[in-house]
Order: sequence, then C-alpha cells, then structure tokens
Amino acid sequence: MVNALIIICAYLIGSIPSGLWIGKAFYKTDIREHGSGNLGATNTFRILGKKAGIIVTVMDVLKGTAAVLLPLIPYFQDSSIHPLLLGAIAVVGHMFPIFASFRGGKAVATSAGVLLGYTWPLFVILVIVFLISLKITKMVSLTSMIASLIALIYSIIYGVVTGEWALCILVAVLSTFIIYRHRANIQRIKNGTEPKVTWI
Repeated sequence: MVNALIIICAYLIGSIPSGLWIGKAFYKTDIREHGSGNLGATNTFRILGKKAGIIVTVMDVLKGTAAVLLPLIPYFQDSSIHPLLLGAIAVVGHMFPIFASFRGGKAVATSAGVLLGYTWPLFVILVIVFLISLKITKMVSLTSMIASLIALIYSIIYGVVTGEWALCILVAVLSTFIIYRHRANIQRIKNGTEPKVTWI
C-alpha cells in the first residue's frame, strides 16, 4: 500500500503543469496554443517572458527534487521504492501530465531536479555546463542534450568509482527520454532553422 501510494504521489507531483497554470493564472494565456505548443520552461520563456520562464523552470526542477525526497516523509519511510525510481516517475508525469491532458514538457528541468535531490554536485556541474553552452550556442534544445550527455558521462564515472549503478541507469534512461523528445529539434538544428534565444 505504501509503495503504491508513493508512486502515485511521485507521478502527481510530476504532473503539475507549471507552465500551463502560471500562464493561465497570471497571463490569461494557454502556452500550448503558442510557440512550440510545449508546456516546458523553454516555451514559457518564449511566450510569457523571462520572469515567467524562471518561475516555471524553478517549479519544474523542484518537482523532480520533491519526488526524490518523498521517502523522507515519515509515512513513506517504509517504502522499498528507490528514490531515483520515484524521480523517474515524476519525469514521466511531467511529460505526460494527467492535469494537462497528458501533453507535457520535454523533461529537462524535472530531470535536473531529480539529480538535485539525489546528488547535488552533479546538478551544480550541469547548471554551469548548461549556462556556458547556452551562451555559446543560443539553442536551448542543443544545450539540453549536451547537458544530458555530460550527466551520463559523470554517472558512468560515479558508477565505476562507487560501484553504485542506479544513478547511471537512471541518467541513461532520462538522457534517452530527453534526446527522443528533442528529435524534431535535432532535425531543425541540422536544417539550420532551430530558434535561438536572445535573453542570454
């Protein structure tokens, strides 16, 4: 019963459609009807601006972190579900949110939040990599995929050093999710038509 409930909670946390709710509550805008139609932070920046984009990014990151930290709640302490699995479930919730007709984001920020909750040094590294790469490329999609590959390399080294491979497995899965969700962006990058940000 505890395991089932904690899994449901992780999914529901991930399903919180931050971009949709912020857009409708404060901007009277459904971002699914504009730009890429995506509910993630990138489309929020594009449609609603920097302030809304930052808020949605933070909210999406914290969804992943909150899911990983669920076992710290006294009621869930008897759960046998690995925190990283809970994080992965939150990522699925973000991509396919029950609160937004299963049309969600591309999982980058929420995946980062999972890492923040489980191994914060990797999160810090990825934030630095993300900002530097974004400054150079001006493409959030390419930067997101670069960060996911850096995370995979780190997790492999982490597994070799510590003998714990759960992080590597999770990062491999999340990286696959992220790259798959960016397949249209990859084609646009090849064609030279991928939109570039102007705010960094």
